[in-house]
Amino acid sequence: MPAPAADSPAQRPAHASDHSFTESSTQAAAPLVAPAPQEPALHPNQFALMGQRRFAPFFWTQFAGAANDNLFKFAFTVMVTYQLQVSWLPPAMAGLVIGALFILPYLLFSATAGQLADKHDKRALIRFTKSLEIAIMALAAWGLVTAHVPVLLLCIFLTGLQSTLFGPVKYAYLPNHLHERELTGGNGMVEMGTFVAILLGNVAGGLLIAIPQVGAYWVAAACVTLAVLGRLVTQPIPPTPATDPGLRMNWNPFTETWRNLVLAHGDVVVFRSLLGISWMWFFGAVFLSQFPSFAKDVLHGNEQVASLLLVVFSIGIGTGSLLCEVLSKRHVEIGLVPLGAIGMTVFSVDLYFATRALTAPEAGVFTLASFVAQPAHWRVMADLALLSLFAGLYSVPMYALIQLRSAPTHRARIIAANNILNALFMIASSILAGLMLTLGASIPQIFLAVGLANALVGAYIFLLVPEYLLRFVAWVASRLVYRYRVRGDEHIPLAGPAVLVCNHVSYVDAVLLMAASPRPIRFVMDHRIFKVPVLGWLFRLAKAIPIAPRAEDLQAYEAAFAAAAQVLRGGDLLGIFPEGGITRDGSLQPFKGGVAKILEQASADGLAVPVVPMALTQLWGSFFSRIERGSAMARPFRRGAFSRVGLNIGTPLAGSLATPEALRAAVEGLHAAG
Repeated sequence: MPAPAADSPAQRPAHASDHSFTESSTQAAAPLVAPAPQEPALHPNQFALMGQRRFAPFFWTQFAGAANDNLFKFAFTVMVTYQLQVSWLPPAMAGLVIGALFILPYLLFSATAGQLADKHDKRALIRFTKSLEIAIMALAAWGLVTAHVPVLLLCIFLTGLQSTLFGPVKYAYLPNHLHERELTGGNGMVEMGTFVAILLGNVAGGLLIAIPQVGAYWVAAACVTLAVLGRLVTQPIPPTPATDPGLRMNWNPFTETWRNLVLAHGDVVVFRSLLGISWMWFFGAVFLSQFPSFAKDVLHGNEQVASLLLVVFSIGIGTGSLLCEVLSKRHVEIGLVPLGAIGMTVFSVDLYFATRALTAPEAGVFTLASFVAQPAHWRVMADLALLSLFAGLYSVPMYALIQLRSAPTHRARIIAANNILNALFMIASSILAGLMLTLGASIPQIFLAVGLANALVGAYIFLLVPEYLLRFVAWVASRLVYRYRVRGDEHIPLAGPAVLVCNHVSYVDAVLLMAASPRPIRFVMDHRIFKVPVLGWLFRLAKAIPIAPRAEDLQAYEAAFAAAAQVLRGGDLLGIFPEGGITRDGSLQPFKGGVAKILEQASADGLAVPVVPMALTQLWGSFFSRIERGSAMARPFRRGAFSRVGLNIGTPLAGSLATPEALRAAVEGLHAAG
């Protein structure tokens, strides 16, 4: 396993009036985003970033470092396991000791690394860490050619330290140079590159160290060469000024570690996303650590079969990471996280059942050729590829969310807290897997247990942070129920308060608006919807704002406007359907005065709140609209799955100009544009 982070409808009552399905705001504080100065020119896909100075040199720096770390670690592991006789380091313990020494700096120094990354220019830190890598690899080269095991163990620790220093810089760098629309794709590229580099590093390390008589020399030369190349490609990296240059360093790693964890805990969504990522490392570490034994004892294969498992797993992670941009339509789409969790569990469980049908070869072990010739083994490889693919879908949006929601002034320290948690979870995975083996569990049973535990952990996280679950519902509706096209989504502010107003066509309007927004939206809803079974529970989970007509319940009416004002004070998005109810004939109804009342209060609070007009198109006549004599969902096959719908988003209006009449005219124009 690579080092942690170095290298988160049913039918409403017919009388429901004001608003529908909602998504909760996660914190009172406004989401903070990367200070992108302007909207970048749209590029065809995430691969176009490889031609841009702000990304490509950083990518290759990260790639070279990950490859070098794993080349050195794996070559040293093979060397001490097969080629050297070290009485105080038996082969059975070599892998464990080397892995522990590499991870230890993450626990001891991640907090310090996070402070350094916030306090200093990130380009300068990247260059420093790559220069440090050259010095470490020069020492390692001497240790390799002289077979000096204590020096090599020291270099493993120093390599872990160098990676610890680079970790917070790595993930804090991206939000400073990538727009929100590029963040998922950029993270996907980095995640893919990391796993490809790990794979190539392991393969190269194993092949080079196996060269008779001169293997150690070849490994030494490769490590130094990669370190020098890694330093050279840092030269074009653009400056990345410090986000908190006045930060006072706390050099006590223990108190600073605790302080970082407390800092991360200050934002519930961010902290629980950190836990979600750490769980993914726990999950992945269990599989990767067991591949050699799984290949030998369960699949009855040789070393090449074990390498094949690593290749399949790495390709799966890389593919899933790259798919994130395609599936998210260039936004930070955390709705992919539940999808990823579901896939991880399904294919982990299926892997257990796939192994029950396996048989041993008649003689000896399976070679690579004989292994792939067995049809039963293809199911095993498919399960590994798909569970790792879904792990990529699970992790990349979480990384992007943490980068997007963390305050720039302490983003690197949040990443450092993530590295600490990742290391702890990976250590816990090793202990738990070892304990289960000691108690007599088989490796497939361990995979089954981890897969089932993943379902429980996922359910726990998604209930604690409803935003993940709600975004998943919105993602399914906008990708699988409809062919959904959004135009003008760049007009939704990435930070600060705003009011979103839209025509009200169906019971799923709010779901579709959620799917178009990179940020959570709080919707105001008719209070009667909260009495509907299941939906009422879901809306309460989403922290929707209930509203009642003034004449019916003055207290609920006033409380709704007070809550709406609080949403804007907190810097969040507020969603309103000013028509007051779903249209019964497809035409745009007059806008009510609630928007003006909300904007008046915002002005009194000293807030400059833009109002973003939106228009849903081609949704009238669908299954969820009231086309059947004023009712909806009466004909199951009426324009449901895969019908084309759209959302047009217009230029924001200043609050002072956003009268009901002006907003209605803007929405009507957007609707007419189709």
